[in-house]
Amino acid sequence: EYSVLTVMAYDRYVAICRPLHYGTIMSSRACVKMAAAAWVSGFLDALLHTANTFSIPLCQGNVVEQFFCEIPQILKLSCSDTYLRELGALVVSICLVFGCFVFIVLSYVQIFTVVLRIPSEQGRHKAFSMCLPHLAVVSMFISTVMFAYLKPSSLSSPLLDLVVSVLYAVVPPAVNPLIYSMRNKELKDAL
Repeated sequence: EYSVLTVMAYDRYVAICRPLHYGTIMSSRACVKMAAAAWVSGFLDALLHTANTFSIPLCQGNVVEQFFCEIPQILKLSCSDTYLRELGALVVSICLVFGCFVFIVLSYVQIFTVVLRIPSEQGRHKAFSMCLPHLAVVSMFISTVMFAYLKPSSLSSPLLDLVVSVLYAVVPPAVNPLIYSMRNKELKDAL
């Protein structure tokens, strides 16, 4: 999901900072390549976590108190030392997350630099209205993931963990199509 949000940030960058070249830069071929890169990075990260999960002996049952097999919940069921596994998965995930985060931040720095130079109020409003829904989803995704993975164990409860995981696993993918389609005048008129 984070890779898709990164690709969406690049799309916003091209649409605002290079509007005359948008059709050339964001061609169907480029979109397919970016979607493939997002899927491949997600698949490789999931493969790493899946391999780690299947290699951990579970001695505290196999009931996960989540609506999907969340990594921290599975590690709680392990009866072996998972430090090295956690460290390896954490390093790979942090590299992916940090790369995406830097790319999103750099994209939006460029976008805001360009938008603030737009002379008309209407032009700035249009550009900001294009970016704010995406920024809201990115902010919600990052904050809920950080809370889920970095919160102290004293704050952990099954209900809170479930709500937080729904916020970052279900809401952003559900909202992404709305972000793009609400820019479409025909859809707005139909609604």
